[in-house]
Amino acid sequence: MSTIKPAPPGHLPFDATFRTTLRDLVLWRRDVRRFRRDPVPERLIDDLIELATHAPSVGFSQPWRFVKVRSAQRRQFVWESFAAANARALEGYDGAQRATYDSLKLAGLKEAPVHLAVFADESTAKGAGLGRQTMPETLRYSVVAAVQTLWLAARAEGLGVGWVSILDPETVTRALDVPEGWTLVAYLDMGWPAEEHLDPELERHHWEARQYAGDLVFER
Repeated sequence: MSTIKPAPPGHLPFDATFRTTLRDLVLWRRDVRRFRRDPVPERLIDDLIELATHAPSVGFSQPWRFVKVRSAQRRQFVWESFAAANARALEGYDGAQRATYDSLKLAGLKEAPVHLAVFADESTAKGAGLGRQTMPETLRYSVVAAVQTLWLAARAEGLGVGWVSILDPETVTRALDVPEGWTLVAYLDMGWPAEEHLDPELERHHWEARQYAGDLVFER
């Protein structure tokens, strides 16, 4: 077991170069939808998942459950759920906005070599309910923290990740045949990016503009 020695008082364990690189990593973390079909080493995926399990979790409940979706049939079920949900979403827009939505690539499910479903085990006894009796949703927030950790770690390896939310979670959960009490939090498609962009795709294609911190911070 590795041991991390605490830094002496007043000493920062990470230098300015690391802090700058960390900021670059956060900025380069993009939702990837265009993947090369090249295979991704299994060991790399396992290492990313292992690092993700060190994310914070409410009451140390560690509720994340990772499902590697290998079955072509199950992947097809997920694709069909996406296609149906995407078609329904399109019907909610009109005019130029509808045309823009229709032109967006919103998932890389067919090209991505890796599909990873991430669930919250809402029946877990770990943590004995600490911290989530008043805010039970923090169980799922913990899983989101694991997803973000995995996402950043993947980006550091040059791997792209897309979070597909345009699907029916109940359909996907049934298709993956997971234990009762598991709730789908994220369906990720992963692979080597076919292209690299610093700006988000939805910003690049004029779907939405970024808000900056000055517009999002308030005092009371």
